[in-house]
Amino acid sequence: MMYTRREPAEREPDASARPPLVRELLLTAGLFLVYKLGRQAANGHVDEAFHNAGDVWGFERALGLPGEGAVQGLLLHSHTLVQAANTYYATVHFPATVAFLVWLYWRRPRHYVWSRRVLAALTGAALVLHLLFPLAPPRMLHAAGLVDTGQVYGPTVYGDTPATDSMANQFAAMPSLHFGWALAVAVGLIVATRSRWRLLWLLHPLLTLVVVVGTANHYWLDAIVVSALLAVAYAALRLPREPVLTHLPWPAASFPVQRGSTEPAYAPSEPAYAPSGARR
Repeated sequence: MMYTRREPAEREPDASARPPLVRELLLTAGLFLVYKLGRQAANGHVDEAFHNAGDVWGFERALGLPGEGAVQGLLLHSHTLVQAANTYYATVHFPATVAFLVWLYWRRPRHYVWSRRVLAALTGAALVLHLLFPLAPPRMLHAAGLVDTGQVYGPTVYGDTPATDSMANQFAAMPSLHFGWALAVAVGLIVATRSRWRLLWLLHPLLTLVVVVGTANHYWLDAIVVSALLAVAYAALRLPREPVLTHLPWPAASFPVQRGSTEPAYAPSEPAYAPSGARR
């Protein structure tokens, strides 16, 4: 008898793994508020930030890392390109991360809890480093000879006077959360999806790296350090195990049963004869 095996259908999200929405919104708002207050507390260390910038710049050259100006030079060939990079820096970072978490919350609750914990741990570690190691970005460092593309070409999210900028701490370059969050988003989507094209999500952190370096908002080391912090977060926070199935993911009717029998048609039948040693 001919039969066709059906492929297991994709299971619906496990609603029991989805935390309460109100609690998540309050938790996210609280974490964001703590982070903003922490960044503001790191303001005012101007001299220390510029001293650290000189050390980072010299350390990168000692390591033989390419100058950030090589990337910026590519962007400056086109007015449209550099403005697009500034716009990407200003508008993609936060909305992309929020959209990532919202999608996981509804479609992959188990992955959502994992990714939220990783992002919270990464952001907390970055905040501590911002407080301990204030760092002026390369666009402010005279020795780097780079252009502040946001101020010159626009748009920019920073004020004209970094020391008194009440909207953002401009001396929190190390580590780069722009790159760290982008990398976490890409890894989270690669793990949570099964598309053969899912590795293309890595284009998001790659493009983010080009943007943050090319606009002179971050050093190479800012991305290297945040990658190391993210690796530690993944090592410490493992993805929760999938719940054990209590039923088959496909219907039993997928396998034909002969009439008058309770066994599938392809089940082995009893031998037509008994072994010679078993004859009586």
